[in-house]
Amino acid sequence: MADSAPESRRTRRRKRSRRYNPDGTMTLIEHIYEFRRRLGWALLAIIAGGIFGFIWFQTRLGPVESLGQLMNGPYCGIPANRLLPGTIAPDGTCRLLQTTPFEGIMIQLKVGVAAGAVLTSPFWLYQIWAFIAPGLYSKERKYALTFVGFASVLFAGGAVLAYLLVPHAFRALMSFGGDFFTTALTADKYISFVLSLLVIFGVSFELPLLVVMLNFVGVVKYAQLRKWRRGIIFILFVFAAFATPGSDPFSMLGLAGALTVLFEVAIQIARVHDKRKERRRQDEEWAGLPDDQAAPFDYTPSTIDEPEPAEKAGKTGTEDIT
Repeated sequence: MADSAPESRRTRRRKRSRRYNPDGTMTLIEHIYEFRRRLGWALLAIIAGGIFGFIWFQTRLGPVESLGQLMNGPYCGIPANRLLPGTIAPDGTCRLLQTTPFEGIMIQLKVGVAAGAVLTSPFWLYQIWAFIAPGLYSKERKYALTFVGFASVLFAGGAVLAYLLVPHAFRALMSFGGDFFTTALTADKYISFVLSLLVIFGVSFELPLLVVMLNFVGVVKYAQLRKWRRGIIFILFVFAAFATPGSDPFSMLGLAGALTVLFEVAIQIARVHDKRKERRRQDEEWAGLPDDQAAPFDYTPSTIDEPEPAEKAGKTGTEDIT
């Protein structure tokens, strides 16, 4: 009984190892166990990141401001004469309005988990990657790992752009109404607005990467993308108008402009990829053959040399030695 458990664990590790199990074959129950294990590690990473973000919310990390100050930064960009008296503390910090007893801790938990998920994304994305990788070919694994890396960078870039545009969006939105309104945003609605804007920008930045993936697998060609360029750019502007929560011109134009630039980069990547693919195809032996003509292969079946009997082979070997 004592020896069977280590042997079982060793067997399971070998099934997950590329060295002992190169094609990643598993039974259905083994796939379920593997999914449970990868999901458990991913959740542990998100929980650990959430604890770190919860502590970071009120703690300054050296030169880095606390997470609460970073989230309140766009709110501080609103002109002081438009804010409710008492919103800005004597030390210059901005304060949000808390309307329920548990609102503060729930917002701190929400923001901490969101920040922790972003910080630990390389680890839990690797767990997802490790689960699906055994079912891919080596070339597909190489492409998928590259796309996962670029997806993380693009999501972070979109979130940073959204954070930089939020103060301008607030100034534009709060300018309406003149002197008839005083701004006193509740913490829950303000944090929800900022987080939704960060997520929308981050996810939107993945669209050009999706175009590149479809081109690499042969679904769309550069000629099609060039032909659809104007229509897609128009759709991107319409998408930005509906996707931005505040519908302000700064967020809409910022998102639409960034997506247009990224989409143009995706088109150029597709152009280079299609040129290389066409060049490789022309270098093949039958590249210039018409589609309605059969390839001139030699279809004559070849004979299989029968192996010599073991006794005769052994006798011949003995005579050669003597």
